[in-house]
Amino acid sequence: MRGGKVVRKILEPDPVYNSRLVTRFINKLMKDGRKATAQKVVYDAMEEIKEASKQDPLSIFEKALANVSPKMEVRPRRVGGASYQVPVEVRGDRREALSIRWILAGAETKPNKEYHSFAKKLAAELMDAANNAGVAIKKKDDMQKVANANRAFSHFRW
Repeated sequence: MRGGKVVRKILEPDPVYNSRLVTRFINKLMKDGRKATAQKVVYDAMEEIKEASKQDPLSIFEKALANVSPKMEVRPRRVGGASYQVPVEVRGDRREALSIRWILAGAETKPNKEYHSFAKKLAAELMDAANNAGVAIKKKDDMQKVANANRAFSHFRW
């Protein structure tokens, strides 16, 4: 059937932190169906955060995702042969997905010499994001700037 309603699968909360957000994060990190490996990386990163900041790693994780979540994005809209970048508000599910994607991408860009494992890179990026710094925050700010620059086309919103 074409154009049907997409039925979202409700994820089970992860076993350690009992959080659906952590489950989504693990699933996004997972490659080739290796969930146990992805879980180990995320939980090691959480331990790293716990040791470094002496705070609850889940609250830092949630704060980091909230800080990275974009409010506005631009979508292309064709009007009379011209394409305009129209700023639109980012809805909840996509907002979460973008922030998870950007944090993982930010962790991947960290140098190997400084951090010896991906868990350490991920912990560093999560702590940076919680403190409004890092690659993921820069990506969010860039998206926000583009949306602000194209506010003139907001009347093309559909």
